[in-house]
Amino acid sequence: MTILVFLASLLGAMAIGMPIAFSLLVCGVALMWQVGIFDPQVLAQNLVDGADSYPLLAVPFFLLAGELMNQGGLSRRIVGAAMAMIGHVRGGLGYVAIIAALIMASLSGSAIADTAALAALLIPMMRQAGYDVGRAGGLMAAGGIIAPVIPPSIGFVLFGTIAGVSVTKLFLAGIVPGLLMGLSLVLTWWWLSRTSTVKPTPRPSWPERLAAIRSAGWALILPVLIVVGMKMGVFTPTEAAVVAAVYSGLIGALVYRELTLAKLYRALVSAAKTSAVVMFLVAAAMVSAWLITVANIPDQLIVLLKPFIDNPMLLMFLMMAIVLIVGTALDFTPTILILTPVLMPLVREAGIDPVYFGVLFIIANAIGLITPPVGNVLNVVCSVAKVPMSDVIRGVWPFLLAQTLVLLILIVWPSLVTGPMRWLMH
Repeated sequence: MTILVFLASLLGAMAIGMPIAFSLLVCGVALMWQVGIFDPQVLAQNLVDGADSYPLLAVPFFLLAGELMNQGGLSRRIVGAAMAMIGHVRGGLGYVAIIAALIMASLSGSAIADTAALAALLIPMMRQAGYDVGRAGGLMAAGGIIAPVIPPSIGFVLFGTIAGVSVTKLFLAGIVPGLLMGLSLVLTWWWLSRTSTVKPTPRPSWPERLAAIRSAGWALILPVLIVVGMKMGVFTPTEAAVVAAVYSGLIGALVYRELTLAKLYRALVSAAKTSAVVMFLVAAAMVSAWLITVANIPDQLIVLLKPFIDNPMLLMFLMMAIVLIVGTALDFTPTILILTPVLMPLVREAGIDPVYFGVLFIIANAIGLITPPVGNVLNVVCSVAKVPMSDVIRGVWPFLLAQTLVLLILIVWPSLVTGPMRWLMH
């Protein structure tokens, strides 16, 4: 009965058009009524406590870093460096998009910010060169969702905070899966481009290539700085977020000289608005998470899924399928906030490594960002590049299938996640 009240209150509030954060609060009130402890003070206290978390400080700073990258010219120079190195091969602009997506993912951790930058910079070039614009848009979207997987990742910060899992371990464990997602896009784009008649761009000279790499050099230092700094214990993930924001701002203002006061103001306002939405969602989710525990919903779920507890691989398949299905209707952050407190007790009961689960959980949530009918990253591509949604949906399917295959491979071979993490932690 408690599970029914949980689902009915949450889905019912969402069905009448209530914002996700308020739907979570309605769900919390319904659960309080169900377990007989209705008290507005408890609701308010948990709402305040939900946002009062040191690790969550990383969220606004990583969002700000992404905005400063775009406003300060770092994103454009990364694309320019990738263009100089590989833009001249068959389907070169597609490979440029993938390489740029991987590099930018290691700088901001925001799928929305990375996709917007990639689409704005590359889709006009691909349209002019004669590429299928729908397929190009699908590639931008699929490249953008690598951002929540490769560190620094806002998704890992949210999951780690709610689940009580080391964010540093999640960051280090996400490197290889993120690279595998990029490799899957490379292979898919190569297959789709075999018969392409689009004329490649002229091959640049080596001095031109070196100049482009040198221009992007300051931007390319940041991911190395963050990963090495966390591995050596110089700073925590939260401190890494501050380093990323300050570094992006200084490079954009003092080195590239593109970050003016007006652009800085726009970046601060945009990051503040997005941070406010995310933090309110987190606070509301913490109310529901506390009541989910009080109402023993995880224990009831464990009883329902008891037949799968003894087979961790089968259980992982089942949980990832649930996340993928939910991801077709819910956005990235709400899905993490709603499902994490529900699934984590099941993960621990089955003896699954919480870090391993967290990485696959975030990958599945990221795939939801390009899964119709919602697919917020698809909407970003459409609005930035002025591409019809139907064209982008048609173009994204090959890449969506490729990244889902990566998720399945990681379920079958967990060592692809846990092995590199243990090596990097030493």
